Amino acid sequence: MQPERKATTNYGRFPEVRLRRNRHHEWLRRLVAETRLSVADLIQPVFVRSADSPAEIPSMPGIHRYTITELVDYVRELSPLKIPAVILFPYYEKSQRSKNVVDMLTPDNLQCLAARTLKQEFPDIGVIVDLALDVYTQHGQDGIIKDGRILNDSTLEIISRYAVVQAESGADIIAPSEMMDGRVGVIRQALDARGFQDVGIMSYAAKYASNFYGPFRNAVGSKDCLAQADKQTYQIDPANSLEAIREVALDIEEGADSVIVKPGLLYLDVLAKVKQTFGMPTFAYHVSGEYSMLKAAEASGWLDFDLCLIESLLAFKRAGADGILTYGALDAAKLLQETS
Repeated sequence: MQPERKATTNYGRFPEVRLRRNRHHEWLRRLVAETRLSVADLIQPVFVRSADSPAEIPSMPGIHRYTITELVDYVRELSPLKIPAVILFPYYEKSQRSKNVVDMLTPDNLQCLAARTLKQEFPDIGVIVDLALDVYTQHGQDGIIKDGRILNDSTLEIISRYAVVQAESGADIIAPSEMMDGRVGVIRQALDARGFQDVGIMSYAAKYASNFYGPFRNAVGSKDCLAQADKQTYQIDPANSLEAIREVALDIEEGADSVIVKPGLLYLDVLAKVKQTFGMPTFAYHVSGEYSMLKAAEASGWLDFDLCLIESLLAFKRAGADGILTYGALDAAKLLQETS
């Protein structure tokens, strides 16, 4: 006769309690699932190009750059799936970038033209525009450079003016990603002063100096501009999490309507802390390196991309994300539609 075992929790004990019972049927697993993933959680990043620029992005299989005409066709594919929003990034080769970055921040640039076109063609789809200078500068950094230093306050002056241009082009939400101190406050003031009180700010509040941005930098053309340079003087040190909380707190105080943690999978702990600490609308960015690793593993026959994509997105939701920026949004939306 076995000795009597004392329960170590208040939840009962084996053999009366068998947690596998709730896993026995597929329908039952769905009923008791703690975390829900839906198409409503997804934001699709989109790269916009001129007609004479390449469409293919070798480091991001399945992702392309689109001309404005191609962009309309692509978003027409997204629309029936009810993906709520896209976020726009322009692609300029180094030869297309002006030495004076301000010359490129006009209503007729690729990003603003794309935003204006999408709001005309698809008024019910949210248009988010990334706000940073790295896609325009010849050096590939997110700010103005003088004597080898990134100038915080000079950069603020330029991006606050450009935020107004983006809003005038129809953007619903401005997403500043350059990690300059004080950016949210000056952008909010600039937007409000021009009557754009309803345009939201989705701040990349916790953006890390990650090595997982490589494919993205190829996609927007900034990798060739950066050469061997990095962004460690303004993006967060991967060793720190409390610093990220301070960054988020400052952005909220300055007027951010929602915040982004980037990258996503490697920073789930930060994502959870941000959501638990502030209770703000919080988004995770499933970055290019995280996406492309899955694609590379699929190509080698090591992983099932579809299953691993959904599992990755569930991880963001489980950690507290209200939504996810992911290059796999279209893929995930189709998969979720098939299983609904």
